[in-house]
Amino acid sequence: MLGLVRMILGPTTADRIVVADTLAVISTALVMLLALWFESALYLDLGLLFGALAFVGVVALARAIEAESGSEER
Repeated sequence: MLGLVRMILGPTTADRIVVADTLAVISTALVMLLALWFESALYLDLGLLFGALAFVGVVALARAIEAESGSEER
């Protein structure tokens, strides 16, 4: 819940990205716990896919912010 509040209030875009990454890790962990609970390999595959997509998304956002801040300095 605190992460959602931080995502809404900010104050910077970097804060929002860190919160998005944290929520993605928590969600991936919950999917993995579901895999253990239901004893299903399908949930493990889903968790792996979700974790990889979340990582790629956060890296892409970080590069976009870096490129944006680099153009402002010039």
